[in-house]
Amino acid sequence: MSNQTLAELCILIADSEHKTAPKDPAGGHPLVRTPDLGRARIDFGTAQRVNAETYAEWTRRGRPQTGDLILAREAPVGGVGRVPDGVHPVLGQRTVLLRPCRGADSRFLMYRLAAADLQGRIAEMATGSTVPHLNMSDIRALVVPDLPDLEEQRRRAAGLAAFDELIEINERRIDLLEDLARSLYREWFVRYRSGGHVQVSLRQSKLGLVPSSWDIASLGDVATLRYGKALPARARRPGTVAVVSSAGLVDEHDEALVDGPGVVIGRKGNVGSVWWVHCPFFPIDTAYYLDTTMPLGFLYWQLRGMTFIDSHAAVPGLSREQAHGMPVLVPPEDLVREFDVVHRACFGLISGLRRAIDRLLHTRDLLLPRLVTGQLDIADIDLGDLLPDEAAA
Repeated sequence: MSNQTLAELCILIADSEHKTAPKDPAGGHPLVRTPDLGRARIDFGTAQRVNAETYAEWTRRGRPQTGDLILAREAPVGGVGRVPDGVHPVLGQRTVLLRPCRGADSRFLMYRLAAADLQGRIAEMATGSTVPHLNMSDIRALVVPDLPDLEEQRRRAAGLAAFDELIEINERRIDLLEDLARSLYREWFVRYRSGGHVQVSLRQSKLGLVPSSWDIASLGDVATLRYGKALPARARRPGTVAVVSSAGLVDEHDEALVDGPGVVIGRKGNVGSVWWVHCPFFPIDTAYYLDTTMPLGFLYWQLRGMTFIDSHAAVPGLSREQAHGMPVLVPPEDLVREFDVVHRACFGLISGLRRAIDRLLHTRDLLLPRLVTGQLDIADIDLGDLLPDEAAA
């Protein structure tokens, strides 16, 4: 066992660029910002994208490689995750790249930095009158105590990595299910190839060329955007009901405002963001929720393809009147309902996979501090007994 600083454990510690990277939704490189960094986890699903030109410019100080760690040094401080194989990210502002040396296992070091004792130490080191932040010198000087030899590091990290591998498998399943529903929507309602690819006659409309027999309506004709309700954090009670804002699922509560499934649209903050919620939920006052008799699955995908205009100069906001006036496609009811069956089946499976991921993360985080510090030996536990059945299915 030894006490070593990050400067001793890493062959590279590189700060990020101190400016905002230009975004490109079609870019091939995820931009890892501090909100994308969690407890031994990078959420690439929330990461914005940049193109190859930005990637080349923003990685001059160090090009992230498989096994490198990315640490948040501000807003919030201490989040850390590992770069997986096949992903080529760019560091967002206020993050730091750590490249462990040969004597340090990158997975173990990630889990060790995420443990409560070092997270507490990182919080103590963070300075700043307005926003706590880590100085580069403090990061280099951070001591990792009681570091075991490399073989023991790998052994301790293996049990936690099993949870992360299952989480990644379930996330890939979610991506495949979303792609299935998205592809079917585009085939039927964008390319107009439904019913055995029957050729249809088209006409010009506000939405461009559409099938001659299909209608165009205003969004307000087929649905109503209802206001969410204020629910400050202090008023939320422990429960299983999703609390949804313009940024998506942000918390849980014990009381629902809307029976699920439902569609939530960002009103303030993330203007025009569109979220599917499979279960009963509580939309807060930064969002609208959709009230309609039309199948929700079809409207969800149509709304995802619409561009909503920010109508407020000071605080980003979506005008309900403006949204209600936007044109929408109204295909034959039987076709819309047939699509809705597929959509709900896909998103029902997605909901179950997300619950499994939450349980895997919860179990992993309970084990993490005891495994990395040697208080619990991986040989003493049967991981199969800890894994949710549906997670390993």
